[in-house]
Amino acid sequence: MNTLAEPAATSQAAMRAMAAGDFATAEASLLQVLARDRGNLSAWLNLAAVRRQRQNIDGAFEALREALTIDGRDFRALLMSATMLEQLGQSKQAATAYGVALANAPPDSLLDAPTQAAVRHAREVQARHARDLGDYIRSAASGARSQCTPAERRRLDHFIGITLRVTPRYPQLPLEYYFPGLPPIEFYERAEFPWLGEFEAATPAIQQELRTILAEDAAGFDPYIHYGKHLPLDQWQELNHSPRWSAFHFYRHGERIEDRCRRAPRTIEAIEKLPQAQVPLRSPTAIFSVLKPKTRIPPHTGVANFRLVVHLPLIVPPGCGFRVGSETRQWRIGEAWVFDDTIEHEAWNDSDETRVILICDIWNPRLSADERRAIASVIAATDAYNGTVPAAHV
Repeated sequence: MNTLAEPAATSQAAMRAMAAGDFATAEASLLQVLARDRGNLSAWLNLAAVRRQRQNIDGAFEALREALTIDGRDFRALLMSATMLEQLGQSKQAATAYGVALANAPPDSLLDAPTQAAVRHAREVQARHARDLGDYIRSAASGARSQCTPAERRRLDHFIGITLRVTPRYPQLPLEYYFPGLPPIEFYERAEFPWLGEFEAATPAIQQELRTILAEDAAGFDPYIHYGKHLPLDQWQELNHSPRWSAFHFYRHGERIEDRCRRAPRTIEAIEKLPQAQVPLRSPTAIFSVLKPKTRIPPHTGVANFRLVVHLPLIVPPGCGFRVGSETRQWRIGEAWVFDDTIEHEAWNDSDETRVILICDIWNPRLSADERRAIASVIAATDAYNGTVPAAHV
């Protein structure tokens, strides 16, 4: 026989023996293959499976270690290791191993039916382990948690979720400007903004001005997304130039639109009491944001982390929601919040009515006055050098 053909023939013999249930012969054939080629990943995986059938668990684990030495991320080896640990009754170790296997799993659509079933089981085991571990952690930490403030408890709960890997960790991903040292906080605590109560108190007056504008100037609401068709639209394909998400601008590219501001004096008075970000051609921003029924704003991130975004709900039918990072909230009319829009966020209106909120931006409170001036000067210098006008961003 041709010496090049011998390993292939031996491998085929091993597969035939496995199919026939003759695992002793299969193991002998696989060992012959591996004697010639210790880098044969498939042979090690098959050897592990054969030894498992022969109840040689230590030998099966040895073969899997050899396979993982060749490719430490091989999904088949990782999944088999986790399955064997579970069968040995090592549930905690198995759950951890299933987590590693799932992190390296290909898309379900690429898996055959038995492997898909194994993956579903792996997810169930991992989820059950996370629940049990979470219950244990919360019980053990309950005394320390009770000494925390409500804001500290929320952060601690978030920390536990991330530790258990049931809560995703969302970083700041600004489209343009990242100022280092600012924390990635999804929703900021109200205590950092002593002006929120006064701002919310203006809600009835703002609502009245909104109703007047909606009745008299519906055409003044422009599609919020208005990219050129030659640009990559990505998730904005459906909403580009669509009235389903529109805005009535009081400030645009940092410029005050005087005729619109005159039509809503109480709204502007409330906004201008806030610590508005002041960056030429960028901020302030202030709009009435209108989301039509059955419309979803897809996940996205904002432009710069040196500013935060304020929402004041004005018209909110049931079925509307908002997510920033791993936290989802429901708007309540007249209750404002402040969030970091450089963390992935999305909004939806599943109702049959229109939703309207007032959106404006403020400086990140962790910035000093000198830093704020410096940021504005850096961006102005960049624009002056490039001779460009920034495009509209979401």
